Amino acid sequence: MGTSLSYHQQKDIENVKHLRQLVHELPRFCGDFFRGIEPRTSSRTRIAYAYDLKVFFDFLMKENPVIGKISMKDIHIDSLDTLRVVDIEEYMEYLKYRFNDKNQEITNNERGIMRKISTLKSFYNYYYRNERLQNNPAALVQLPKLHEKEIIRLDIDEVALLLDEVESGESLTVKQKTYHVKTKLRDLAILTLLLGTGIRVSECIGLDIDDIDFKNGGIRIHRKGGKEVTIYFGTEVEHALLDYLEERNEVIAANGNENALFLSMQKKRISVRSVENLVKKYSKPVTPLKKITPHKLRSTYGTSLYKETGDIYLVADVLGHADVNTTKKHYAAMEDERRRSARNKVKLRED
Repeated sequence: MGTSLSYHQQKDIENVKHLRQLVHELPRFCGDFFRGIEPRTSSRTRIAYAYDLKVFFDFLMKENPVIGKISMKDIHIDSLDTLRVVDIEEYMEYLKYRFNDKNQEITNNERGIMRKISTLKSFYNYYYRNERLQNNPAALVQLPKLHEKEIIRLDIDEVALLLDEVESGESLTVKQKTYHVKTKLRDLAILTLLLGTGIRVSECIGLDIDDIDFKNGGIRIHRKGGKEVTIYFGTEVEHALLDYLEERNEVIAANGNENALFLSMQKKRISVRSVENLVKKYSKPVTPLKKITPHKLRSTYGTSLYKETGDIYLVADVLGHADVNTTKKHYAAMEDERRRSARNKVKLRED
């Protein structure tokens, strides 16, 4: 049965099992919250929520003398009603710098804090809306002000240099060069695909061989939330994929990985971590000052597409953003540039 399930279905089953374990460690009443949000969220999102809530209840057990006397499983929903805005603000302070169960030091930047407080807001809202809580202090807490992150992307010449580096392997170490001989076509196909379509790294590793349609120049991918869409690619991506597939068709994949498009050296479906590492390996010599990740390749593609078309809705659609405002936020500076360049386009009177 295992092999008849797609990669995404298998991943979802693994996530659901993982989520059950995490929820089992939380106070008993938390199960209702996860059942309540299930129809509107992906299993990955719910796992992130569970981790965030574990941190919150750890904080309560450490800092609240009453709650600290009982086990986490036995914390009652009434305890949430006793908390005030100041308690949530103390939690935000705690998140900046804390120690985990293994006594490892953990710090959170403003984005990390914002995500955990957003989780807490959703959590409180759920019980408040269902009239199981009288108070909702989380709703009254102001989120930290986020400083806009500069979008790091590759310039056009850097894209060419990066792909040249993958082809030649010139700047690699002696050890890396021995692997490069075996993985060059695969690596080139992965980087060309990421740069030429803007797909997410999770979408890339989830590809099966039969997800490619060379007749129409498209790949079938599974977006966040499980939606299946077709993304179209150009001739450079087509050539890179065809070159790699000649090699891939000769490989006998490990059991259960027969359909996977991109394989690791162990003949299993390549992991997100491996793709992140290979992007880092090839980009470091090309742009030593820019920290390039697969997501930065996605930004690079989005930027190029926006420059070429000027159509923010098209960019949002191709990148799979559910809300065009997400896209606008990313490309705001470029939108501004376009608006400025428009000021002299319309003539009111002939010179």
